[in-house]
Amino acid sequence: MKSKVVAILETRTGVHLGELIARRGAIPMLAPALEEIPEVDLGAVASLLDGWHGDPFKVVIFQTGVGTRALFQATDALARTDELLRLLAAAVVAVRGPKPTGELNARQVRIDVRASSPFTTDNVVDSLAGTALDRARVLVQRYGATNQALRDALEARGALVREIVTYRWALPADTQPLKDLLDALADSRVDAVVFTSAVQIQNLFAVAAEQGRSESLAGLLRGPVIASIGPVCSRALRSYGITPSFEASPPKLGPLVSALESALSVS
Repeated sequence: MKSKVVAILETRTGVHLGELIARRGAIPMLAPALEEIPEVDLGAVASLLDGWHGDPFKVVIFQTGVGTRALFQATDALARTDELLRLLAAAVVAVRGPKPTGELNARQVRIDVRASSPFTTDNVVDSLAGTALDRARVLVQRYGATNQALRDALEARGALVREIVTYRWALPADTQPLKDLLDALADSRVDAVVFTSAVQIQNLFAVAAEQGRSESLAGLLRGPVIASIGPVCSRALRSYGITPSFEASPPKLGPLVSALESALSVS
């Protein structure tokens, strides 16, 4: 990896990922492509808790760490976290992956159902195969956008789905690093691009469209090594005509960096 330029679109752990890559001799290029904007309506959370008592949720699905944390911060602000914990104790609690698991463990919430790796929507649905959902109320902690595939799968089994919004995705306020990345790709100055979420891909193409470069971007991304954190990310890449060079397995930063090092050693 020595002296290879690696573009990183991750925001929250981008600096850490850059450090991991730099230790292996590569040059990280940080181009955050996603901002998570808190969007918790305390009134909506209070209303949710009020209604929960009379018409309880059978299943509660936590999809992300940041969203789980935001929900508890909202109930902390309302002084109703103990109430939420009692309500969760009477429900089937399902988690999508290790990040929401960590947040729930910190609150000492019992977890009943865990999606298997690589923690896709299909894995979440499969994890609930043994849970009767016909006419059951299911609460889904929404991530930056509605997971329509999850909602459709639950409703196909007769579930009554409600979402609770805790944050939304947006482009970063400063998109100059993304524009600089587009320039570097056009000049063949990037050896690898690391994608850790599907939304990063969508936002990179959105910025390219603003610059009049969207039609050429897919072609430019066929040159460097394209690293994908997992199947959801890979599916998004392919939808834009980009074949990932590899997919991390399991979908974590350590395996991602190791696979990247291997890929760059032969590129």
